[in-house]
Amino acid sequence: MTQDERETVSKVPAVTLGFWVIKILATTLGETGGDTVSMTMDLGYLIGTAIFLSLLVVLVWAQIAAKRFNVWLYWATIIASTTAGTTMADFATRSLGIGYPGGSLLLLACVIGSLAVWRAVLGTVSVESVSAPRAELFYWVTITFSQTLGTALGDWTADTGDLGYSGAALVFAGALAVVAGLYFRTRVSRVWLFWAAFILTRPLGAAVGDFLDKPIASGGLDFSRPLASAVLAAAILALILVLPQRAGGHPAGD
Repeated sequence: MTQDERETVSKVPAVTLGFWVIKILATTLGETGGDTVSMTMDLGYLIGTAIFLSLLVVLVWAQIAAKRFNVWLYWATIIASTTAGTTMADFATRSLGIGYPGGSLLLLACVIGSLAVWRAVLGTVSVESVSAPRAELFYWVTITFSQTLGTALGDWTADTGDLGYSGAALVFAGALAVVAGLYFRTRVSRVWLFWAAFILTRPLGAAVGDFLDKPIASGGLDFSRPLASAVLAAAILALILVLPQRAGGHPAGD
């Protein structure tokens, strides 16, 4: 690999089936892990947000400072963003009292706004172009907004319309199947399909996480949040070791 090629290799992983499997597990861990701190440990949404957001800031700084793609650092940052997203969404929708509709609309506007500014400044929102500090910063801001939006959407869907947590999980799994169909059978922009799928995996994880740890009377399985989080973390570690993880390339554009 030449010097120029090294400089343009993305610092995020190539988008493969393994990527999506680990991403869904990470979003589920974000739900159970966030709820463990804010609910089981009874620290509340604000303190939980302060803890996970501080960790996220440190990890994003380390990710930007890194010279090349580091699989462990990347997934640690993803997990921090999804746990922070859980507590931030719960704080916004419950503690601030704006509710699921208000929180979801606000966060959707943040995601769209972040993508719009990113594209206006750098000309592309392709994740495979994430190799320079500005692109990385836009990437992690957008991801954090999307993780927070996904939590609000997952809770909104599960808690309204009598769908329950399992029903909400099926809704978002179906939506992901539609995105996959568009990817394989149409010429719709792969960049925008990626972001659609990335956003949809978060409410899927939120619904599955709530299904695992919420009381049986509320439609869950009443598993221990810390135990569920430990099992999910172990599964993620195993998959990172087993499944190939490589940096994405640098395409011409989106």
